[in-house]
Amino acid sequence: MSEAGEQGTLYVISAPSGAGKTSLVAAMLEADSKLGVSVSHTTRPLRTGEQDGVNYHFVARDEFEAMIARGDFLEHADVFGNYYGTSQVWVRETLASGRDVILEIDWQGAEQVRRLMPECVSIFIVPPSPEALRERLTGRGTDAPDVVERRLAEASEECRHALEFDYLVVNDQFEEALADLLAIARSQRTRMGVQQYRHQALLAGLSD
Repeated sequence: MSEAGEQGTLYVISAPSGAGKTSLVAAMLEADSKLGVSVSHTTRPLRTGEQDGVNYHFVARDEFEAMIARGDFLEHADVFGNYYGTSQVWVRETLASGRDVILEIDWQGAEQVRRLMPECVSIFIVPPSPEALRERLTGRGTDAPDVVERRLAEASEECRHALEFDYLVVNDQFEEALADLLAIARSQRTRMGVQQYRHQALLAGLSD
């Protein structure tokens, strides 16, 4: 077991569909080697181009339900008939090794995680305006108009929970939003509890 000062930080990042969360998290991982992302478990079928253990851990429904019964998940949800969940064991072991972990989950999952791990750092990402969100969703060209309207309604529900999070990042200019996210991660690593452990000898020498 690692000392408290070695513990990594758990980042819970939520956003409405179309806010750019996935692209921002991918850029964070590329820019900061100390960050890692949790790979969720799911019961949905493997899609073309996906890899087990990379995109998701694909498991049978009865296996997932057994994991729920054992309390294996930090959070889980049934989404359109398929289960999705975050492994509590993997997250805790990774944090204990000193690595930071990002969870990309919705506000309901974030609420579950905060109950179990109140020390987590939660971040909510929003687009700069409702008009920008609609433009991004329609600009994909992959969703029918009724699907876009449903996603906008879901986004409205998601954003009602933004004030429950520790940080709010507005994704207007991508590079600025990315800089904000990286600044949050960097600031967490300079907290006194973390630095006191890492620099015991330095602090002792300076205070002699």
